[in-house]
Order: sequence, then C-alpha cells, then structure tokens
Amino acid sequence: MNRPRRFAVLAAFCGTAALAGWIGAERARLGSPGPQNARPPIEVSRATSVIVGAGPVDPAPATAPAEYGVAAAGTASGSAALSDPPAMPQLATPPVRLAATGPTGPAQNTAMPPVSSEAIDGCPEPDVCVDQYLWSVYERTPKIDAVKVEERIKVKVKNKGKTRTVVKTLTKYITEDFGWKDPKAAQKAGMSLKDYVIGGMDRDFRRNLYHALRAMDDAGLSPGITSGFRDDYRQELANGNKAATDSSYHGGSRRGGYSHGLAADLVSVKGETRAERCAWSEVLWKWIDAHEKELGIGRPYLDKDPPHVAPIDGIEYAEKRSAAKARLAGLKKSSPSSHPK
Repeated sequence: MNRPRRFAVLAAFCGTAALAGWIGAERARLGSPGPQNARPPIEVSRATSVIVGAGPVDPAPATAPAEYGVAAAGTASGSAALSDPPAMPQLATPPVRLAATGPTGPAQNTAMPPVSSEAIDGCPEPDVCVDQYLWSVYERTPKIDAVKVEERIKVKVKNKGKTRTVVKTLTKYITEDFGWKDPKAAQKAGMSLKDYVIGGMDRDFRRNLYHALRAMDDAGLSPGITSGFRDDYRQELANGNKAATDSSYHGGSRRGGYSHGLAADLVSVKGETRAERCAWSEVLWKWIDAHEKELGIGRPYLDKDPPHVAPIDGIEYAEKRSAAKARLAGLKKSSPSSHPK
C-alpha cells in the first residue's frame, strides 16, 4: 500500500490521535523530527499475557470502519488482569514458527520443533481446549469502537454579494462500547456467550484459527478476537462496514447459520496506548498477509476491512481477494506519487 493510502486507512481505523502516533514512529524511523513517545515498542516478547485496564487512556475515539475494538482497554467493561492462557496442545504440527521483529521490521521465519505426542495427549478433549483458548483470546480483547454520525445543519453563505442558506453535513465520531451486542444476541439465542461466539464458528475453521493465533502469540503480536460468530440478529446490531443481515460470512443464515461461521475479526491488543495498539494491529494484519499460506487464513478485503480473516481455501477469500488487490493496484496507479514527474 502506498504511504498516503496507508495513513488514510490507519486514520479511519484508529483516529487522529493514533495516526499522529504512527506518523511519529515513521518519522523517528526515517530520522526526521517527531515525538519520541508516539513510537510503538519494537521489542518482541513471546509472552502472551495482556493486562486489560492497564496503561493510559487516550481521549480520542478509535474511529474504526466497523466494530474492531482497537481502543483503550481501560474503558472496556469487566476489565481485569489476565494471566497467560494455559498451555494448549497443538492439534497438528505447523511447518514453521513465525516471528515478528516489530512495527517497522520484516517478519522472519525460524524452525519450529515438532509437537510431541505427549502434548496432544495432555488434553483429553482437544476441541474443548481449542475452544477455551479462542475464548481466552476473545475475552482479553476490548470491544470499543467509534461510530460515525452525520449531522445536517443549515448555514448562511455569501456568494456574489448575495446571502443564501445551504445545508451542510458535519461528520463526527462517537465512542461506543459494543461489548453488549454479542451478549444480547447470545441471550436472544438462548445460549452462553462462549457457546454463541466461539461455538457458532465452523469446527474446522476454529482449529485452523487456533493454530494461526498460537503462531501470532508466539511471534509476540498478542492477537485479539473482537468478533466471531454472528447470526442475522447480531448482524443487524453491527455498525459501519458490514454485509447484509443474512449474508455475513460470520454466520448469516444465507451462509449456513450457527456452527457454519467462517470469519473472525482480529486485532492486536499489544501496547499501552491506543496509538501503539493501532500500530501493532496494522503490523499483525500485514504479518497475516505475509504468512497466510502457512496460517491457512487470510484477509479477503485487505484495507477495506482490515481485521476480517477467513479461510484462504474458502469462497469468500476466492471471490473477494482478487478484487481487493485490483482496487489497491488502481489506487496506487492513480496516486500522484506514482506518476512520472
């Protein structure tokens, strides 16, 4: 993605405060002046623990195009210190261990030792352990977003000496905690939140997502799930960039409904400020792009819906990814910086 477009996407997702933080990090990396405290941390830790509710809370809203929740964790309800999730057995041996070097560095691959049979045997019901891990990743992720609200106002303007009244549209963003939406949908469906959000996803997709998230955790990217299964009712409650009520690959009735969800929204919960979490989320998305073949999941819509992931051998990815690439190529081609001077 060319640099102006990348900043535009980050601004739409994280708001102006986060964009300023990311630009500061870019300036620091390139050697130009910029606020040092805006740079995301570049050290990589294998730890997967996240302290929800710790760290300063930025006043600016996280202006995401949909409900993605890369925002100040302290404002999420039910915040508490969470320890590392329990060791989970690998259900299959991934070919490599994937490592990240930080927001400004390339991802690297290092060899991964084979998983022992003892580790697999350590869990009497592997699918239960998979679901528990996915649930822990969902629980540790703040569900905060900013909703775009348009307000039409009348103003007087003077044109060629004459004054007339025109209608202008003002756009503002209102911070919203959407953590109530999944519980409300689960209650309507008559099931627990865990059974609704995690159990509604396709079983094979859950296993694949488990391996992918474990790889992200091992790479120090601290992944989080903001959305798993969504039925038609939950899709009605969603704001921003979303599919039709019955057509969501998260589990819309036209896609098979409960237990057939083939999508999840992923962000990074790494960082103490909103700017850092937004920057790390972009790193996580690009890291997924670089390793999608190993992970088995990819981002069908790229910058149009950054957190949305789906199986790379699925219908959604096959139908949407090529169009997303073509759109980005067109934007890059039309950019002034891409034309000869």
